[in-house]
Amino acid sequence: MNLLGLYLFVVNGAAFCLMGWDKGLARRSRRRIPEKRLFLPVLLGGGPGGWLGMYWFRHKTKHWKFVLGFPALTFLEYGILIFYWFST
Repeated sequence: MNLLGLYLFVVNGAAFCLMGWDKGLARRSRRRIPEKRLFLPVLLGGGPGGWLGMYWFRHKTKHWKFVLGFPALTFLEYGILIFYWFST
């Protein structure tokens, strides 16, 4: 596995786990993870992990920022990555 693949694996895993962790905190009525922190790994390339975590844990699925934001960031980032990959 190359370095980019390892990076994407880690950042997607982090995004997925953060969604599950925040869902657990919400169920126990504990202090929650700020939305900015939930978006950070998605912004860094972890869109598929965040997107999967959102639906796997049924968390933030009624918030338009997440329902539209995670897929939009994913398509934008991976589109740029694919464009760069094929243009070199």
